[in-house]
Amino acid sequence: MQLDPRRILIFRTVAREGSVSGGARALGWTQPAVSQHIRLLEEEVGQGLLLRSSTGVTLTEAGQRLLRHADGIAGLLGSAEAELRSLAEGAGTVTIAAFPSALADFVPRSIAAARLAVPGLTARVIELEPPEAIEAVLAGDADVAVAFEYDELHDDVQLTRIALGADPSCIVLPIDHPLADGSPIELASLAGADWVGGCERCRRHLESLAADAGFAPTIQFETDDFVAAQSFVAATGSVTLLPSMALRVLTRDDVVVAPLADGSGRTVSLRHRHGAERVPAIRTVLDAMQQLWSERAR
Repeated sequence: MQLDPRRILIFRTVAREGSVSGGARALGWTQPAVSQHIRLLEEEVGQGLLLRSSTGVTLTEAGQRLLRHADGIAGLLGSAEAELRSLAEGAGTVTIAAFPSALADFVPRSIAAARLAVPGLTARVIELEPPEAIEAVLAGDADVAVAFEYDELHDDVQLTRIALGADPSCIVLPIDHPLADGSPIELASLAGADWVGGCERCRRHLESLAADAGFAPTIQFETDDFVAAQSFVAATGSVTLLPSMALRVLTRDDVVVAPLADGSGRTVSLRHRHGAERVPAIRTVLDAMQQLWSERAR
């Protein structure tokens, strides 16, 4: 026995309306069309479901039992429609992989904006450096990667890349440093300083800039934590190079931040699988991130 779900729902409408003509009106169909579907359903179940009279229809025992199942099917379909409608309106869960300084301010504010636009949206966050974040998207473990690059080739051609914009590098100096007046600094003027090195990619960026300036930085301390890096600067008289994004949330009172004279830095971007932007929840998050970045850049 193979029952046609559509015919079961037609039968349910007739049973609830109390007549074939009433069911036809509720469905917007002709009475003969509804009668044909009921007849075919009765053939499928091998017995009568409705007893017809001049006043309408009554259900046989088989019809009563089928109606209970039909109500369950209608309820499940209603729940499915509601869930899918909610997803179509942007609700759902989006997993975001992002590096620490993005998680300090940019990502939380983006999520807040996305959830304000679509209250049913849920965000899950994973802290990962850009190479690992991109791998997470490629593997399907994340929907969006917030990444950065320092003038590097973009070899993750399997993903869509959305460039948000520049995140300039800044020099962080002790408050009593001779150059701590906030003016733009030529990196060569810090050739003799002790340095606090950051993550591997940030450290390579520092070493590349220093090489262009004609020296090799003396890296005495290493930490990926941008707050700890400032603490080392304040306590030891060393200096460090941090992206401006890392300084938006917290800058210690006993350090001074100065821009690099050449304005160099990194580019922040978003990565996602091709076609993922058609998923409403992901689209909502991408739009919120791009909007927030553009507002910050003004």
